[in-house]
Amino acid sequence: MLKVNFAGNADVEALGEAAFAVLERTGMRFQNDEMLRALRTAGAQVDEGPQVARFPRKMLADFVDGIRAETSPGGQDQATPFQVPSLPSVTGSVAQFVYDFDSQKPRPGARADLIEFAKLGSALDPNGSVGHAVLVRDVPPILEPLEAAIILAEHAKRPEPPFAWDVRQADYLAEMGQLLGFDQWYSLGAVCIVHPLCFDKNPADRYVRMMKEGHRPAGLTAMPVAGVSTPVTVEGFIAVTAAEYLGAWIAGRALNPEIPLGGSMWAGTSDMKSGHVSYSAFDAMFYAIATAQFLDQWCGVRVGVGGGEYCASKTPGLYAALEKAYKAMTIAAFTGDHPQIGEGMVDNGKVLSDVQLLLDREMGLGLRHYAGEVSAGEDLISLSTILDVGFGEKTSYLTRDHTALNFRDSLWLPNLMARTGWTGHEDEQVVLQRLRDEARSLIGAAPKPEGRGDALAGMREIVEKARAELVE
Repeated sequence: MLKVNFAGNADVEALGEAAFAVLERTGMRFQNDEMLRALRTAGAQVDEGPQVARFPRKMLADFVDGIRAETSPGGQDQATPFQVPSLPSVTGSVAQFVYDFDSQKPRPGARADLIEFAKLGSALDPNGSVGHAVLVRDVPPILEPLEAAIILAEHAKRPEPPFAWDVRQADYLAEMGQLLGFDQWYSLGAVCIVHPLCFDKNPADRYVRMMKEGHRPAGLTAMPVAGVSTPVTVEGFIAVTAAEYLGAWIAGRALNPEIPLGGSMWAGTSDMKSGHVSYSAFDAMFYAIATAQFLDQWCGVRVGVGGGEYCASKTPGLYAALEKAYKAMTIAAFTGDHPQIGEGMVDNGKVLSDVQLLLDREMGLGLRHYAGEVSAGEDLISLSTILDVGFGEKTSYLTRDHTALNFRDSLWLPNLMARTGWTGHEDEQVVLQRLRDEARSLIGAAPKPEGRGDALAGMREIVEKARAELVE
């Protein structure tokens, strides 16, 4: 397994001291009174006006010493057998836009789009779950996850919990889930704060509920951008980002002392010529991997490094698929864990494409070859064939029965994309059109769950109740 080059243990400790200094002198903003009260009780210095908590150095050092005692700092070196990541599917990615194949442009997501993606997800895996894949932007925003819940319940056999981006939506979704036979049928989503150092109201409110419910670790889905929301150097990036994680962990433990610690690291870097941000460029990957490695070496908390998704490519295609594959395999090389390649997104997770989803699945199926088992069965070696072909002067393996009998189980044979290499834009468009046609066919053939008429009627009544109570 590869590692980022830290000059020595002294450098790790110096970066930790810098994170301490950030939290001691600047602190973090927490826009939730319950969180601030818990932090004050835990020993932080709270200024209620600007909603800022500062952390005495001893409090920070004691906390890090405590989690070091729980964990094994530097424990990422152990190699493990390759684990095949799950195939891309329609899950709760919640893109803001969908890619319109006909106009070749993104547009805001709508009810019709989520319906189509719910059908596509059900067709791709009839027994799998289908999630809140795209925002329904043609309804009042505060009701959006509730409307999405009805769509998922109507069109997916196993609907995933919709994303409650405002904590007020969670109880309505839980009530809707009860009608379907699900407990706590809501997702409070990723913990994405405003960088630098600001736990703004919506994620802060959701974080408090997450910690009290105890269903997931304390931590961040951090997405800072070097040179924009952190210093541009990797050292400054690590200091600020580590401070944010540490503040989130302390807040989590202040709310629930038994909560485990974790998180996810998605680093961005900015092109100083254009201003475009990338979460998949070489420097972005270095910043993310270095931060995760630092947190492991410093205090022993394992923070995952993003995933293959969030590529910089703006349009669906082979380039986007390969960019995601490169990103996922880079993460695997430095962490030992191979993440999923992607779930159909382009443009840094803002745009969802059915064509890209099918491409990502083709790449995911190819990835399964790395988990192949090498054995020594005679029927697989076929020594008689090897001896018969010899130097290949009179025949070749291409003509042998052994090849005909085994090539389907041995080789990567994608169903929809060609594996002949990129041969130009026109040929790629043929492949993309084939993928588009396949997506249309799958959507048209998707089964619709039966027996939910009463539940759907009850869910619509809950939406109307929420409309009366939440829409101003």
